[in-house]
Amino acid sequence: MNLRLNSEFGTLKAVLMHRPAKEIDRLTPYNKDYLLFEDVPYLEAMQKEHDVFTNLIKETTGATVFRLRELLTQTLTNRGILEKLMMQALQPSNQTHLKDYILDRLSTAECATALTAGVKVHELKRKIPNLPVTELLDYAFIIPPSPNLYFQRDPMAITPGGIIFSSMKMEGRQREANLLRAIFENHPNFKDHVNQLYPMIGQANPPSIEGGDIIILSKKAVAIGNSERTDEKAIYQVAKALLAEGTVERVYEVHLPHRRNYMHLDTVFTILDENLVLTYPDALNSVLQTSLYTIKEIQEDKVHIKRQVLKESLLTVLEREIQHLEILHTADGNPDYSMREQWFDGANVFAIGPRRVISYNRNKHTNAALRNMGVEVLEIPSSELSRGLGGPRCMTMPISRSKI
Repeated sequence: MNLRLNSEFGTLKAVLMHRPAKEIDRLTPYNKDYLLFEDVPYLEAMQKEHDVFTNLIKETTGATVFRLRELLTQTLTNRGILEKLMMQALQPSNQTHLKDYILDRLSTAECATALTAGVKVHELKRKIPNLPVTELLDYAFIIPPSPNLYFQRDPMAITPGGIIFSSMKMEGRQREANLLRAIFENHPNFKDHVNQLYPMIGQANPPSIEGGDIIILSKKAVAIGNSERTDEKAIYQVAKALLAEGTVERVYEVHLPHRRNYMHLDTVFTILDENLVLTYPDALNSVLQTSLYTIKEIQEDKVHIKRQVLKESLLTVLEREIQHLEILHTADGNPDYSMREQWFDGANVFAIGPRRVISYNRNKHTNAALRNMGVEVLEIPSSELSRGLGGPRCMTMPISRSKI
């Protein structure tokens, strides 16, 4: 398996997804903000919607759907990996002394649940009556849950040059990236095919970057959003690694307003074909500052890059990189409907092939506009999935696509 992608829309061949599970049931109106979630969904309905999504991908593309939970359990059979991930998970609550108690009494599958859905003091006490915990209440989390885990796009990104493992801005989401990195670095399906671009080997506390800010513009160009979740220093380091690898020739830094509706670059636009872009009205023109990274020189195998601040909008950049560019606005530009549908990620559709997308059924005006442009739109139910404020693209990590 060649873990490189050269487009956002090549016919899907393999994808990684996570079916929402017990971590969602951990949410309450009182802890949802602390757990970095937007609402309190109904898990069973959410799972049914996600199953429709997964089955639709399988039936319409024949693509292999890898499930995070299954891959994680298989990876955790390696004791060393399990110990490392458990130590990382216990550090925020200062309970690392419990590692051996947990590993000696919980099965591999139970450890996988603890790492995704979290574990409370009273739950461990049922398994380990002599658990040495005194400073935490019985219903406190020893390991907090990861309810955002079904958004598989954020913890990593696969580019034409290799893999970027995310360094998450919010400490509460870093475990998501840790789990994916452990899987891709160690699982037999993937470990021999990883060309790691970021973070650098041995780099401690790398600047933050998240997968939703990374979009492949073409075989030779990648755009990275400088957002509230992705830092300029990380973009520089990723740009240098990508350019040094040699496949990509241009890396664009896109300066996004630090507002909720611009959280990641893929909330601004998505690419649906070699010349079709879906975007929220005026979003492209509102992004007025971009920078371009290219190779300056190579001396004694050391790559030096240069950064040029461009006095042009993101729209101008796309027009230069994408020939015969067509722009489609959510809800076909209707200001009321586009605002409503963008709240539920109308522009964040998942391309499973050229001009072939999966979209939330609630975004009916955007879906109608897409169909009028000749795009095949496959709809999925979205009453519960959309409560996390992420769309079909956010929920998927494409692993393999047909080359364009």
